[in-house]
Amino acid sequence: MITWNNLDKLSSYKELFDVKKVNLQEAMSGENGAERVKNYSTPMAEGLAFNYAARPVDESVLEALKKLAEEAQLAEKFKALYNGEMINTGEKRLVLHHLTRGQLGDTVEADGVDKRAFYVEQQNRIAEFAGKVHSGQITNGAGEKFTTVVQIGIGGSDLGPRAMYLALENWAKKNNAFKMEAKFISNVDPDDAAGVLNTIDVAHSIFILVSKSGTTLETLTNESFVKDALKNAGLDPSKHMIAVTSETSPLAKSDDYLAAFFMDDYIGGRYSSTSAVGGAVLSLAFGPEVFAQFLDGATEEDKLAAEKDVMENPDMLDALIGVYERNVLGYPSTAVLPYSQALSRFPAHLQQLDMESNGKSVNRFGEPVDYVTGPLIFGEPGTNGQHSFYPLLHQGTDIVPLQFVGFRHNQMDTDVVIQGTTSQQKLCANVAAQIMAFACGKSDENRNKNFEGGRPSSIIIGDQLNPRSLGALLAHFENKVMFQGFVWNLNSFDQEGVQLGKVLAKRVLAHETDGALKVYSDLLNI
Repeated sequence: MITWNNLDKLSSYKELFDVKKVNLQEAMSGENGAERVKNYSTPMAEGLAFNYAARPVDESVLEALKKLAEEAQLAEKFKALYNGEMINTGEKRLVLHHLTRGQLGDTVEADGVDKRAFYVEQQNRIAEFAGKVHSGQITNGAGEKFTTVVQIGIGGSDLGPRAMYLALENWAKKNNAFKMEAKFISNVDPDDAAGVLNTIDVAHSIFILVSKSGTTLETLTNESFVKDALKNAGLDPSKHMIAVTSETSPLAKSDDYLAAFFMDDYIGGRYSSTSAVGGAVLSLAFGPEVFAQFLDGATEEDKLAAEKDVMENPDMLDALIGVYERNVLGYPSTAVLPYSQALSRFPAHLQQLDMESNGKSVNRFGEPVDYVTGPLIFGEPGTNGQHSFYPLLHQGTDIVPLQFVGFRHNQMDTDVVIQGTTSQQKLCANVAAQIMAFACGKSDENRNKNFEGGRPSSIIIGDQLNPRSLGALLAHFENKVMFQGFVWNLNSFDQEGVQLGKVLAKRVLAHETDGALKVYSDLLNI
């Protein structure tokens, strides 16, 4: 039987405080460090590996974390989730994003429908539609092929799909899989929509409106912006727009759209990249075959996440080490540092994924918790970040755990040799050097040049960033967030924190304000 207990009620959590802390400098120095790097690694899907040698753990800490995983019933809770139990207690919903890419357990029925079959049906419908667009069977009003796809959405309807598109754009161009350029409009700031529209040929663009409810104010505002641009160009908007929405929304059966593809309430926006939300734009941009590969990579990682043995489950292991760093060692934030320019927006996606999911101070029953929960997440690609915020990471007063991502080979297969090494080798040299510099530091009599070390990091290493490895990478972090939510006894799948600002904004627009809110409204000329 599954029990949902707060972290501070678990005896294994209390025992963690009695385990001797690891001296990371000593552990990573000399031959000890070499052995750690060889041994402290867990295989992931699609050739990736999670190397945690530079994290502040040893066999004693790992044994204690295994006990925590067992007492917190992490494997059992994940099994309950993918078998269709109501895990989202706040909204009284199932949590089914894993089903968008594969079936790990039992058939899950909801609303009288086999949900895996439903998601596959939407993927097939999208694939058929994308094929007709690419072949010229579906064209603009003048009978000409579409060359650009523009996604209109906000939050999870933008951040995840945008990050995935950018991650695969160069790979697709190199591998003859690039079908259409993709653009994204998310901000209600009119400069966002205008800026995108000024860079495209609207006559040859197809627009995807993403709104589960069909009532999202920012998204519908941007839709109106786009429709005006189409009309001003003498075009019929209904010949240029599709919708990704729920079957019950006003967008589902509207003549304003060429087609509508469906999502449901069982997938939160930040978990929707493998649903129709990501499927439509990625299938149009790269072809449905590439999107299918992306899903395959994700489901292979999900299979590893279902492993009960922590040491064979990289997602759970990463999550537990993160809890140890946050709750026992007291580290307040985590940096995600991909050494791949293609992952330039991946940290931004993880910001929403992690902080919207676990940035909570009440448990899944709405009761306050007496311990810290989700860390602040930030990051930028290396090596540029080294010349930006790394000084604080090396020498600041807070210790910030680091999660590096690196690949042995670049996507474009284009490089240059300077001073005997390629750019890719220089990139990889930088990430290796940074891991050791953070862990071991450098002594200097000049305190300004002194690096204390003891700064923990892990790295996910792969051969190349491609659709399958990207899917595995995404699933890893989704599952890590899920497991940490289980440990902290949070509901990682609702988003009440988004709602208050929306309510107040509507009051401002209706001029139903007083006090400070009215003054702010006046200052902004609303």
